[in-house]
Amino acid sequence: MDFLGVNAQLLGGFKYTLLIFFITLIAAIPLGLPIALGSMSRFKPLRWISRAFVWVIRGTPLMLQIMVVFYVPGLVFGTPFRSRIIAVIIAFIINYACYFSEIFRGGIVSVPKGQQEAGIVLGMSKSQIFFKVTLLQMIKRI
Repeated sequence: MDFLGVNAQLLGGFKYTLLIFFITLIAAIPLGLPIALGSMSRFKPLRWISRAFVWVIRGTPLMLQIMVVFYVPGLVFGTPFRSRIIAVIIAFIINYACYFSEIFRGGIVSVPKGQQEAGIVLGMSKSQIFFKVTLLQMIKRI
């Protein structure tokens, strides 16, 4: 194979890399926030499940997660994935959502308690305080 042929194949693979990257980014960022909120929940079973899920995903190699997403549905349900790229995208989304959830959780925790108290003094509801105060400062901090 000559130099141009190798470069053409590399560019063909690069488009899949970009596809995986952008789809993962678009889907994992919004999915990370509910996981972060679940890990901070007052409802202990939800908090425990969310933290355990993040701990397992962050503690296993991404390659193993890709293999699980690709092979386990076929073994358990009898319907294997037809497309490897879809299995890779799903595994990347789950993996990066867990990492983003830890980033978001750290950002939410870093907002001073006085900001929430100021929202209460201004007569804001808990959801207004979260969306208009805490979330905006979390975005600025992270």
